[in-house]
Amino acid sequence: MNVIGSTVPLYAVLVSFILPVFLVLSRKNPNRREQWTFVAGWIKLVLVLMMLPGILAGAAYEAVIIDVIPGVPIAFRVDAMGILFALVASFLWIVTTVYAIGYMRGLHEHSQTRFYAFFALSLSATLGVAFSANLFTLYLFYEMLSLSTYPLVTHHQDKEARAAGRKYLTYILGTSIGLVLPAMVIVYSYAGTLDFSSGGVLAESGIPSTVAGIALMMFVFGFAKSGLMPFHSWLPGAMVAPTPVSSLLHAVAVVKVGVFSILRVVSGIYGPEYTSGLFLGSVKVHVILAVIAGITVVMSSLIALSQDGLKRRLAFSTIGQLGYIVLGALLLTPQALAGSLLHIVMHAFGKITLFFCAGAIYVQTGKKYISQLNGIGWKMPFTMAAFFLGSLSVVGMPPAGGFISKWYLVTGAFASEQRPFMICYLLSSLLGAAYLFPIVFRAFFYSEPENDVIEEAPLCCVAPLVVTGLISIAIFFFPGVFADLAQRAVSGVFGN
Repeated sequence: MNVIGSTVPLYAVLVSFILPVFLVLSRKNPNRREQWTFVAGWIKLVLVLMMLPGILAGAAYEAVIIDVIPGVPIAFRVDAMGILFALVASFLWIVTTVYAIGYMRGLHEHSQTRFYAFFALSLSATLGVAFSANLFTLYLFYEMLSLSTYPLVTHHQDKEARAAGRKYLTYILGTSIGLVLPAMVIVYSYAGTLDFSSGGVLAESGIPSTVAGIALMMFVFGFAKSGLMPFHSWLPGAMVAPTPVSSLLHAVAVVKVGVFSILRVVSGIYGPEYTSGLFLGSVKVHVILAVIAGITVVMSSLIALSQDGLKRRLAFSTIGQLGYIVLGALLLTPQALAGSLLHIVMHAFGKITLFFCAGAIYVQTGKKYISQLNGIGWKMPFTMAAFFLGSLSVVGMPPAGGFISKWYLVTGAFASEQRPFMICYLLSSLLGAAYLFPIVFRAFFYSEPENDVIEEAPLCCVAPLVVTGLISIAIFFFPGVFADLAQRAVSGVFGN
């Protein structure tokens, strides 16, 4: 692979890192403040796009910032896997900013400058994770994301928000410090490096198989942003945050950073071939973890069925969809890994659409419960039509992008000769249809409440959800660059 030394990855991360300075200076002029946000968003997206042709041509972009300890610098390395994630996050930041203007102003939310400032910091942390050249850099930005999103989760500053914030930090920081950090020390003590490598760095390190297996379990559970059970309950609690936070950070950035980190560890620290030979007792470690991921997929879908709160139902849906991605990584087949990478994209567009719709409904009606949505589809037709499109993608039905990623995941499970996991994927899709489609049915086919005067949400809210809903369908017909990047990433991991 041709490695290109470049400062572009650093600039892409720094754009939103320095943005809060301009936001604070413009705090008395909301229009100027939000203009700065758009300028930074477009600059970040352009910088990411500048690297795309090189990545598609087989190159990688590298920038070493500073050496911290021998063999462990803070460094960026942009490859196919990283830029795929960065493309989604940087594009959806712009879309979410449009939505946030309509939402935050529509509800006259307080502390909007603080909101946009920490929102920007969280995007810097997200791209930092996506572009990390080693596990140390990834860990630093992972923790930065945890700290920068805490003020967003607790934005309302009431009792419920503070309780959700405490749970958020307990789960997210507790697991990363208590599990990921010691696992990193174990890897470094045996391998002498934390760099991501296409074949992994542990295979020739001499680390005992049992120790490597335990460390893998520490990594998978330690990256608790992935929502894997039993470290999942922070995510439904975090739904007290404003909907733009739920939309981007809990459908795209935060949760996807968790699963992306697991993908990096499995592919770049261990390597699929080495992982397949790790045993605990008489059972393979990756099978144990895959079973836990499969249980997460099914159990969260069953819990979602019982939730009347719209955002809580979507939150448990997200936990299940994250389990899809983790399970795909642990199946250790090229098809399943490609499916996991593509599902980061497909789920992002589908789920952010659903959260946008939930927020638009709340802005216009103050309604948060599914049982209150009778007939709302005729009053808010664009919103509920987009909700249907997003549901198609999350369930994995054609013609929506989610069908493509789930096809890869199911065929990957079949190729791994682990047929129960294939059944798990199919069952979860059926359950997804059972907890999402009745919402659409209720909106369009139940009787409308009497004297319930409702109209469509403001354009700033409606336009983004229509755009993301249409994209979740368009990707089915034009997977294009995302499919190319996923296949290139898989080729790099499996060496074919």
